[in-house]
Amino acid sequence: MSDPGGDGDRDGDTPEPANDGQRFDRLPATPADREVAGRASREEVLDWWEDRFGIGRDVLDGYSFWEKGAGKVWVFNGEADDPSRVEAIGMTFLRTRQEHWKPTTRAVQRFGEHATRNVVELDAERASRFAAGEDQDLPDWDGDWGYLIVAHRIADASAPIGVGLYLYDELRSVVPKGSRADLSVVDR
Repeated sequence: MSDPGGDGDRDGDTPEPANDGQRFDRLPATPADREVAGRASREEVLDWWEDRFGIGRDVLDGYSFWEKGAGKVWVFNGEADDPSRVEAIGMTFLRTRQEHWKPTTRAVQRFGEHATRNVVELDAERASRFAAGEDQDLPDWDGDWGYLIVAHRIADASAPIGVGLYLYDELRSVVPKGSRADLSVVDR
C-alpha cells in the first residue's frame, strides 16, 4: 500500500495503482487502506456528510461506495462482487477530487431529509425559482458558505429540492439543466 501522497514504499519496478476512469473501484475503508493517490475513503465520505450536513453514519450503513472516473463517487445499496464491467452502479453521490467536495442533486434528494445543518428552506415562490435554475439573493442566511441542501416545506416536512451554492449573500442554483423544472406556485 502507498501513503495518500502516492510516494509509498514501492521499489520502483511495480507501478503505483492508478485510477481507471472506465472501471468502478470500491473506496478503501480508511485513508490508511488507500492504494490510489487522491481517492477518498469510505471513512472520509461518511465524515464529510456528517460534518457538513449532520447526516449520521447510520443512514448510510448498508451502502457501499465506488469511484469511477476522477472523484466521481457512486453509492450502491448493498454490495457488488465485481462491478468493473458495468456502466453504472447505484447513483452518483459526490464529487471529491476538487477543492470543495460537492454532493449530487440525486444524493441530496435521496438522503437530504436526514440533514440537521446547512439546509436552507425556501418558501414556495423561491423554491419554484430555484428548481427552474435561477440564482437568488439570500442576505438573511446565517449559516455556512459553500454547498447547501435546498429544501421546501411540504405537508409539515422538509423536502430536499437539490444543491445550492451559497456565496456572498447569493444562493446559486446548481440543479442540472436536465433536472430543472418550471413549477407553478400554488397558493393555499
